[in-house]
Amino acid sequence: MKLGRQFLSFAVVGAIGFVVDVAVLYLVAPLLGWYGARVLSFLAAATATWALNRRYTFKARDANASVLREYLGYLVTMLGGAVVNYGAYVLVLHWASGAWAPAAGVALGSCAGLAVNFLSARYLVFKAR
Repeated sequence: MKLGRQFLSFAVVGAIGFVVDVAVLYLVAPLLGWYGARVLSFLAAATATWALNRRYTFKARDANASVLREYLGYLVTMLGGAVVNYGAYVLVLHWASGAWAPAAGVALGSCAGLAVNFLSARYLVFKAR
């Protein structure tokens, strides 16, 4: 898959991850608060995007890699984007209020971390054969 199409696929998968992220965030926030729930929602979204990127975006990549090793590597490499993502989320929660503010924070953070996460996934996790 060409770089442009791969990035577009990664972005579409990221949009699905955004839905997972926000859904888990709003479901778990009453129990853990907005900040604690964000950690769990990130893990849920990262797991969903790893599975979808593995199946669709990077399907022509090394299929012989250990699935567990690949999954853990994906989580670790996504931490770079997660730091940017979480920082944007916290800033939005400090500057905005209302029921929409957490979702807006997730959206802004996802956009901020997109390029970092794509490059990490493409060149570190789902390496070419």
